[in-house]
Amino acid sequence: MVIEHAELVIALGREAEFEEAFARGRQAVAQAAGYRWARLIRQIENPHNYLLLVGWETVEAHTVDFRQSELFQLWREAVGEFFATPPVITHYAQAS
Repeated sequence: MVIEHAELVIALGREAEFEEAFARGRQAVAQAAGYRWARLIRQIENPHNYLLLVGWETVEAHTVDFRQSELFQLWREAVGEFFATPPVITHYAQAS
């Protein structure tokens, strides 16, 4: 399994709207082949910063299959307007 680590910076004052939109966008992501789970975590010190963790079967399930699907478009339509900066995305795998 691979974990997508996405740092999200949301436009100030739009955090509650983003969280509502995320619930809708998550439904699209959850339908993707290779999807396992997702967690949205809000930073305490800067509440407009979020960490999104998504479990995928493989990196390609995220970067190719999902990213090139209509489901990705639905995800971006739901949450894209709230990003103050482009998300910073990296992938992790269990070390041992």
